Amino acid sequence: MAGHSKWSKIKRQKAADDKTKGRIFSKLGREITVAAREAGGDPTFNPRLRTAVAAAKAENMPSANIDRAIQRGTGALPGQSFEDVVYEGYGPGGAALYLECVTDNTNRTVAEVRHLIEKAGGNLGTSGSVAWMFDRKGQIFVDAVRFDEESVLECALSAGAEDFLTDDGMHVVLTTVQDFHKVQEALGEDDIEIAGAELAMFPTSTMLVEGRAAERLLRLVADLEDHDDVMKVYANFELDESVLEALGAE
Repeated sequence: MAGHSKWSKIKRQKAADDKTKGRIFSKLGREITVAAREAGGDPTFNPRLRTAVAAAKAENMPSANIDRAIQRGTGALPGQSFEDVVYEGYGPGGAALYLECVTDNTNRTVAEVRHLIEKAGGNLGTSGSVAWMFDRKGQIFVDAVRFDEESVLECALSAGAEDFLTDDGMHVVLTTVQDFHKVQEALGEDDIEIAGAELAMFPTSTMLVEGRAAERLLRLVADLEDHDDVMKVYANFELDESVLEALGAE
């Protein structure tokens, strides 16, 4: 997320406790279940499930948990019925918010998401109100310590990657949605291990949010990310470095 990468690093530093890990596993399990329900339990023939399982393994989610989530999706095990839902709106400072959720009760989720956004001084919008400000792309992460930039870059670009950068010890390969799995397969064939991969929403332009609005916005993002039904939070903000430094020191 634009304006959000440094905030994500701060979050990772503060999120090492068991409670947080349990919440991550719960969200990953929901995504796996929905993916398996939609297109079957074999990751080989289900790209969304393949991505979800890879994300779960990157977080060291136990294989037994992954298998149970798949079985709930295919109906082999009983479980709650989840569905995908997207909410769009604006946060403090006018930043656009795009939320991908998985829920078993849309009425509860929309009420709780609206409450969080309005409490922060923002507002929930209608479908499509901010989606036009984002493009969906694939991003693939490779350990920059284990794999040199030249090898990863050459392989990724040859397979159709759009862009490449190195940040915080990771090579990040950007792709179109169509080439997302093709590039992953090419990296694997070159014995380049993938540390994580996801389809994400990238803002086409960004806006600077400053002062109190920036502080409220970051608290809102944190609250939304902590919500059990919210899988991903995307926004188009940029922040002043002093705000992030102050939060990182807390």
